Amino acid sequence: MALEEFEEDPYTQRQKNYLRMRSLMDFCMGGLWMAMGIFLLFIKHFDPALALRFDDPAFKILGGICVIYGVFRIYRGIKKNYYRER
Repeated sequence: MALEEFEEDPYTQRQKNYLRMRSLMDFCMGGLWMAMGIFLLFIKHFDPALALRFDDPAFKILGGICVIYGVFRIYRGIKKNYYRER
């Protein structure tokens, strides 16, 4: 029974390549979203001139949302659950 599970690969080579590409894209996009969120949250430490113009609570909220979405994208890249079971 255990050997049968390893012999029956549910994905074709094309689907495996798609999974690799998609998970790599999720890791990269998650990192970019998190970097943008961290920049918006800590804008005073990066550029004081921008902090005078953009130090608004709305930017802090947007930065928090960006960080959360970045974490979600990285989680989705780790799980690799892109195909639905029919």
